Amino acid sequence: MKLFWSSFVRIFFFLLGRPMWLLLLLSVSLMSLVYSNGTITNLPVAVIDLDHTPTSRSLIRSLSTSTKITITMYESSLQAYEDINNRKLFAVITIPRNFEKRLLNGQDVTIPAYGDASSRLANGLIQLDMRGIYQQILTDYNTKIMRNSGFSDKQINIILAPIKSQTEPLYNAGISFAAITFPGLLVMLLQHSFLIAATRTNITLNSLPQGKPPKIVVFGSLCGLIPIWLFLSIVLFGLWPWVLGYRQLASIPEILVMTFPLLIGVMGLSKLVTECLRKTEMIYLTLAFLTTPVFYLSGTIWPLDAMPLWVQFVSHLLPSTWATNMIAGVNQMGLSLSDNILNILMIMLLGVIYSSLGIFIAALREGRVRKFLRKIRNFYHRKKRKKS
Repeated sequence: MKLFWSSFVRIFFFLLGRPMWLLLLLSVSLMSLVYSNGTITNLPVAVIDLDHTPTSRSLIRSLSTSTKITITMYESSLQAYEDINNRKLFAVITIPRNFEKRLLNGQDVTIPAYGDASSRLANGLIQLDMRGIYQQILTDYNTKIMRNSGFSDKQINIILAPIKSQTEPLYNAGISFAAITFPGLLVMLLQHSFLIAATRTNITLNSLPQGKPPKIVVFGSLCGLIPIWLFLSIVLFGLWPWVLGYRQLASIPEILVMTFPLLIGVMGLSKLVTECLRKTEMIYLTLAFLTTPVFYLSGTIWPLDAMPLWVQFVSHLLPSTWATNMIAGVNQMGLSLSDNILNILMIMLLGVIYSSLGIFIAALREGRVRKFLRKIRNFYHRKKRKKS
């Protein structure tokens, strides 16, 4: 235990003396500040009113009430299309002539709307807002017609809205796009930075001029990394979401309980990566290219169930996939730690599997497996000769 604690303290104070790990906070700040508004707002949209009636002006006022778009009036459709081609606008809406007349006569009305589909997120948000506004105008119009025909308000509500919907503030797009991507981004960065640090520590200790240190020294040195990354987890999963105004329900003890298994699982993965790379420079030539694939495989951007089965299998081999599901469930959905026992156990199991594979590869390379098999074979032959 003395060797363990001496190695633990040496690595811990070494990292405190050279706080390069603080670059992780800078990286998170730069990437997440693009989501500081929580949602996309004030997207420029052009409106061309060819009808100039009270109904068309009412439609324009309804569009102006949206928080996601900013209405700009155009007299010429050619100028509006030129601006959308120059990326000054995200959409062009044209209110046709005789819009009010056709609407009052019960005829079909088409409102042409052209959007910049190259920006899928902005285009999708504009479509949702416009669809909701059109639906509200149609509901108001049908309400007036039915009320003039003698229907009561209760009958109108039953006909137009027979089903009442209720939206719960769960982990979904209703919060904001940033609330979906943020947990996965933070988990991926935490895993990736700890994996690089643990792998580098492993390789450095295994390549000392005086030979490999005892295993207890290696284990103590790796454990010396954990307090630093536990502190980073408090900042990433507790303080930083609060600063940006995101939903944050987990307490500091819950954050530590969720992060600790992740670090243990990544520590086991670092053992396997160490035996595969074996050189410090290989860490930065290989692991740096895995950041984005790991983020996409976590299920943050694309649902796991919508992935091919073999991709799902690869995704479930990553500790960050289970950690993202756990941390997002506790922070965004308000689940308890008892609801995430499976996630915690799977992260720990992956750590055991990866560390066992790393130990096996090391033993195979050093010839220990061959010696062990030779001993078993010699024992079997001796036992066989005694019987004969």
